[in-house]
This record gives sequence, C-alpha cells and structure tokens, in this order.
Amino acid sequence: MRRRVYEVIEVSSDGDRVSAIYDIGMMLVIVISLIPLMFKETNAAFSAIDKSVAVVFIIDYALRLLTSDFKMKRGAVSFLLYPFTPLALIDLLCILPSFALLSNGFRVLKVLRLFRTLRVFRAFKAFRYSKSLSIILEVIREQKEPLFAVGTLAAAYVLISALVIFNVEPDSFDSFFDAIYWATVSLTTVGYGDIYPVSDAGRIITMISSVLGIAIVALPAGIITAGYMDKLQSKNDK
Repeated sequence: MRRRVYEVIEVSSDGDRVSAIYDIGMMLVIVISLIPLMFKETNAAFSAIDKSVAVVFIIDYALRLLTSDFKMKRGAVSFLLYPFTPLALIDLLCILPSFALLSNGFRVLKVLRLFRTLRVFRAFKAFRYSKSLSIILEVIREQKEPLFAVGTLAAAYVLISALVIFNVEPDSFDSFFDAIYWATVSLTTVGYGDIYPVSDAGRIITMISSVLGIAIVALPAGIITAGYMDKLQSKNDK
C-alpha cells in the first residue's frame, strides 16, 4: 500500500494514469495558491484558498514523509533525513505561512510580512510535478562541479571588476557595494544605467566587463543545455 502511495505522489511514469492525475491536480493547486499573491488586499475568498491549499499541502507532505524510505532507500533513517532535503524544506515553507490563517494561536505571525513572501515558495513546489523541471534538477545535481566552478569564476570576476572600477572612478561610486552592483549588472549585460562610469578609463573597463560577461553568463547555460539534451537522449534510448 505504501509503495503504491509513493508511486502516485512521485512524478508519474509512463502509463500510470492515477499518478499523472495527481501531478496535474497538484500543479493546479499550486497555481491557484499563487492567485492571492497577485493582489495587495485580502478577502474571504483568498482566505478560503489559503486554508484549502494548506490542507492539501499538509496531506502531500505527510504522505511524502511516510513513504520517504522508498525514495531515500536508507531504511528508518530516511524518516529523519527526509525533512532536511531541499524539496522537503520547500514543501514546509509552502505550508508555514498558512498556519497564521488556520490557527488563532499563530496570529502573532501575521505581523511578519515574511510569511506572505514565503508563499512564493509554492511556485518552486511545481518542480516536483514537471518532468522537464525534474530533468533540469537532475542535470544541475550531476553538473554541480562545473557549475560551481563557473559560479566561482563569475563571483571572482565581479569582485575584481568592482575593485578596479572603484579605484579608477571613486567619485562615481559612493561605496564598494555600489561597485559590486555595477559589476554584476555589467557582467550580465543588463545595464540599468543608474550607476555608470564617466571617464574614458572607466568606460573601457565597462566595455571589457560586458564583453567578458557574455562569455561567463553563457557558460552555465551551455552546461545545463548539454546535460539536458543528454538526459533526454538517454531517456529516449530506454
């Protein structure tokens, strides 16, 4: 029985209609749960949505906890380890904001605007029920070393660029944080234009930073895309 529950609540496999219906249903619940976040005010309908969604998420979380040994394959220890896994933590963050609505005892938590912000994590819960998103997560896990290397390179480049521009044009930047902000914007080639160098040397540094930034930003996209295509190919071969 628990094995079948586990098969249903996990991403559906080919031919498992019940699991597919569960996935679609949970995706719809997640989308509906985000509707109140699109409005500043609240009303009875939004409160009802929060309460209903919270109940569904709690049931889903409980089922996943009760069947975590099938997923983690570590025996009884799985029940202790599962709550600390990334997706389980996201599930918990999806549930916590609604406790302020479900219980008067948690009324004090309503003063924390953070709880409204935490509801955005419900969007991340959708990662469970999309096969494409699940594949991307697998690729990120498998390619974590090259992605970490690229991330380290980008962070180092931002810091070096910030140090250079901060010393070349101290009058254009009030603090080193402003220089880091400029370096990040230049690295990603976004270019908001709220902070910019005015000297020739500063402009040359900006051009170099933007050109090199294109290459650095493209690296993780290439790694993930290549890994994603390999995963799709391997699944098709099976």
